[in-house]
Amino acid sequence: MQLGMIGLGRMGANMTKRLAERGHEMRTYDPQVDSTAKSLEELRDELAAPRTFWMMVPAGAITEQTFQTLIQIADAGDVIVDGGNSNFHDSQRRYAEAKERGVKFVDAGVSGGVWGLANGYCLMVGGDADAVAQVEPVFLDLAPQDGYAHVGAAGAGHFVKMVHNGIEYGLMQAYAEGFAVMEKSEFELDLYEIAGIWRYGSVVRSWLLDLLHNAFEAEGKDLEKIRGYVEDSGEGRWTIAEAIAEDVPVPVITAALFARFASREDESFAAKVNAALRNQFGGHAVKAAGVKEAE
Repeated sequence: MQLGMIGLGRMGANMTKRLAERGHEMRTYDPQVDSTAKSLEELRDELAAPRTFWMMVPAGAITEQTFQTLIQIADAGDVIVDGGNSNFHDSQRRYAEAKERGVKFVDAGVSGGVWGLANGYCLMVGGDADAVAQVEPVFLDLAPQDGYAHVGAAGAGHFVKMVHNGIEYGLMQAYAEGFAVMEKSEFELDLYEIAGIWRYGSVVRSWLLDLLHNAFEAEGKDLEKIRGYVEDSGEGRWTIAEAIAEDVPVPVITAALFARFASREDESFAAKVNAALRNQFGGHAVKAAGVKEAE
């Protein structure tokens, strides 16, 4: 099918390539890189109705600006997909605004990072059934087998992805703290070797552990090239806020978020592990050791 991809960063470019390799007719727009269109209006004109626009741009102001432009230029029956990490409340509002104009809106939580091109992307999709069905050929080719689901009404896709990322915070922090304990111990432990053997038969084996093993191989067992400064992109905060609203205790996710806050003030090996993992699975930039932020 035809698809207009808006945003050709780390994720959007690889998703475009994966879909093109599977026979989809891709049209693109990104003002920062070479694209088939020089504007959203030109992108619209390159697509046959009913059109599908996929926004793969940073959550917040850029997504809002792009969405507002699209609902002005789209025709009734067109679909707008938001594949970024938007807050699900914003997705519910955008769904309602689009519906008033006869435009369909789908929120797609996407997980897979820089590895998605080869391995596929896990997709958690929210929206009306007819809108989702219109885009489903794309969802099926982006995802690995059994890695895609229409999880609920508008906003549900981004809600599930929000919780997914909150869980991710906790898993990463558990690895970070465990390896920090071993790094400080009286034993001369080879952390690269331990991460390696834990991948086989251990109850803590996981893809994150595979990535940590890769990080030790690339950066050295002391991760000396990486500053232990860990950002958060908002989903952990939103998960905790929703948990508070629902009276659900989430102490592990909360502690993991606070550990990221602490990493920006004090250097720690646990924070180095966290930073290395974010770089491995998502291609997120790491800060070089010894480089401090400007006051």
